[in-house]
Amino acid sequence: MTATTSDTTTDIAADDATSVVTAPFSSVRVECPAKTNLTLKVGPSRAEWGGRHALDTIYCGVGVYDTVTVSAKEPGSGFSLDLLGRHLGDLAFDKADMRRNHAVMALFALAEEAGRSPDVAISLEKRIPVGAGLGGGSADAAGTLLALNDLWELHWPVERLEPIAARLGADMPFCLHGGLARGTGYGERIERLDATDRRIDATTIGRMVVGAYNAQLSTPDVYAMFDRIGRGRGDANHLQRAAVHLHPRSGKAIEYAMQAGATAAFVSGSGPTVIACVPDEATAASVCRTWTNRRCVDRLFETTAPVTPIISHE
Repeated sequence: MTATTSDTTTDIAADDATSVVTAPFSSVRVECPAKTNLTLKVGPSRAEWGGRHALDTIYCGVGVYDTVTVSAKEPGSGFSLDLLGRHLGDLAFDKADMRRNHAVMALFALAEEAGRSPDVAISLEKRIPVGAGLGGGSADAAGTLLALNDLWELHWPVERLEPIAARLGADMPFCLHGGLARGTGYGERIERLDATDRRIDATTIGRMVVGAYNAQLSTPDVYAMFDRIGRGRGDANHLQRAAVHLHPRSGKAIEYAMQAGATAAFVSGSGPTVIACVPDEATAASVCRTWTNRRCVDRLFETTAPVTPIISHE
């Protein structure tokens, strides 16, 4: 694994083809976006789902991207993983088991399903914050599935990839599509939506400011806290109260974003990232300035939503 300084976010001080390639291209690259949950209703945990909670959520693809590039290797050479980015979080630990990386798990899952050998080089350039409620690991897995589908010339429809993705994680079927979708079950059952759907609050899509942190939150820890204290009154994201309890700066960021003119502000997924929805460039600048001055976030992304994965070939 290597680390480079390819991340282009704003930091706030607070602290070639080979003879074995059968495809018409040697590599496939996918820009895979983050996700947020415009709404997230959490139901009881279900034993048949391994203790996962029932969910009813509106997913939204957010314009912060990881880049997954897959390339064919010599037969029998196995897989390799190259990690790049300034903010790798736990992924940067030398002792991290590469086989537990979401992109690598997706490689092995599709290789088994398709009867292929996992002789693939994966390059993963991280920009989506790690452990942040933005589905970065899910995006990486989805991007890997999409890239391998082209590299191996499977030509499977995305719907055939969805069950594979669902076995890997609740958010992953959505991340194959991006855009907007309703997720039910434990989040893995996807109903694609468009921006005119009555279930979409128009003020929550378009311009966004994303406030991220150097700290991470464990999703199981957030759910455990939710089971203890429940949701906050009026919260569109039922996990928000638990996430703010564990990471109070997120709550301050929500408060200050609303004061700065955001039309909505909420914890993304299980947090701690905060999304501020803004109507125009001036309000985005106001939120950025306020968050910077108040030091209630560590990194800023100004972006738009909804967005979808972008696939290119080399």
